[in-house]
Amino acid sequence: MRRMMFTYFTSDPSSRALCSPMLLSTFSHFSLFHMAANMYVLWSFSSSIVSLLGCEQFIAVYLSAGVISTFVSYVAKMATGRFEPSLGASGAIMTVLAAVCTKMPEAKLAIIFLPMFTFTAGNALKAIIAFDTAGLALGWRLFDHAAHLGGALFGMWYVTYGHELIWKNREPLVKAWHEMRTKNTGKGGGGKS
Repeated sequence: MRRMMFTYFTSDPSSRALCSPMLLSTFSHFSLFHMAANMYVLWSFSSSIVSLLGCEQFIAVYLSAGVISTFVSYVAKMATGRFEPSLGASGAIMTVLAAVCTKMPEAKLAIIFLPMFTFTAGNALKAIIAFDTAGLALGWRLFDHAAHLGGALFGMWYVTYGHELIWKNREPLVKAWHEMRTKNTGKGGGGKS
């Protein structure tokens, strides 16, 4: 684990082998039904999240959420000794759902098969977090509960603090990242000497 964490944060080409699967898992699903359910939730909440964040920020948050939720899933699976695939698509979708529910907690939601039963977005988010927490604690294998929780917590954090800390201050962060990458490239980190 320590070696994996170290190589993930270096510019060594082997770090790409660790990061690429986490990014690509953002688009992975277990089955056609899993993909259909995720796409329905994304479609249902996409106009709200895009109006909150804008297109560019939404794409950045969605891709980041896939990587973060997959990483949380990997950590949970390593801690419990269950080595099953981790798919970040559901975690990224949970980020979208949690971000919208956090920003608009009084919005009314309904389940597609039970449209007469409505509830607030805030209550829906609490129920989902409680369900995934119980699933993680009790070892249920129905969903990737760790990825769901990682995505939901990231979505709640991002709309509460992340937008101000990251997106509004992205220019210095991008500049620092490029400077760091340029220094590492010049030291034989995989670029031209």
